[in-house]
Amino acid sequence: MKCTNKRNKIKLLCILCVAAVFMSGCGQAVVIENPYSVYDSKLNSYDTDSTDSSFFATDLCVTDGADIGTDKTDSSLAEGGGVFDLTTGEVKYSQNIFGKMYPASTTKILTAYIIIRDCNMSDMVTVSANAVDQAADSSICNLREGDVISVKNLLYGQMLASGNDAAIALAEFHSGSVEAFVDEMNATAQNLGATGSHFVNPNGLPDENHYTTIYDMYLIFKEAVKYEDFVSITGSKEVTVNYLDKNGDAVEKTWSNTNRYISGKYDAPEGFTILGGKTGTTNAAGYCLVLYSMNPDGDKIISIVFKADGRSNLYHLMSQMLSSFAK
Repeated sequence: MKCTNKRNKIKLLCILCVAAVFMSGCGQAVVIENPYSVYDSKLNSYDTDSTDSSFFATDLCVTDGADIGTDKTDSSLAEGGGVFDLTTGEVKYSQNIFGKMYPASTTKILTAYIIIRDCNMSDMVTVSANAVDQAADSSICNLREGDVISVKNLLYGQMLASGNDAAIALAEFHSGSVEAFVDEMNATAQNLGATGSHFVNPNGLPDENHYTTIYDMYLIFKEAVKYEDFVSITGSKEVTVNYLDKNGDAVEKTWSNTNRYISGKYDAPEGFTILGGKTGTTNAAGYCLVLYSMNPDGDKIISIVFKADGRSNLYHLMSQMLSSFAK
């Protein structure tokens, strides 16, 4: 089943602004007649007279990629990091922000974004044999073939317990196959401007062709946190879910958040409220964390650390970044 009930199918083509006058190569003024109008997302219409049209980068934190603040943190503990103030539109910290990185399970941010964008939380999913066919060392939430479980509960399993089985079940439900869902992932990433990324699975298992950048992950995460369901799910410390197995018998599972700020195993920097996020860990990717928080002034902050050399160092560097650059 492909989830399209919530998705706006109308794709509008925006090409150029209002009529313009410019100098031709011969030095003569040239007037463009019948120009294309610009679609104004705020007005939900085309408007050639508007001077307040929303363009792609209007609400983005823009950077030239130069490192910022790395001399004031223990930046050697990780290969990349970034702090993005959504309220002020500033990049506050930047370390290897456009470098190619393996995202591990932070991939599930994009998977969750697509599912929440396109599907109803109450839709019921029957878990396939393929979804539960995970390697022995894979991160799973222990689903079984034939389980019937809601989209929302699968999202909890994917984002709190980091269940690779839940990610596959969601991908198959959305697009009919993992391969078709991966196509949707890559198309969505490109549409969000994440042009330095390529995905080959919905859960982040290692593959040399599965990669992103700090900045691309910021672009993806920025869209995801616009959804209340995403923030609510990823910000939950623990959840107990109920569903049915293939025989119709009740199943109850409790999943805890792998984000150690949210679980309480690490203290957030003073004055910061942790709102949500996603962890990720593989040998190739190291220790990763994409975090959504609010600083003491009420600014919404996205902060990212990729390929930290240990879990404690991951949180140490993240706290340094927030304390020094996000207040």
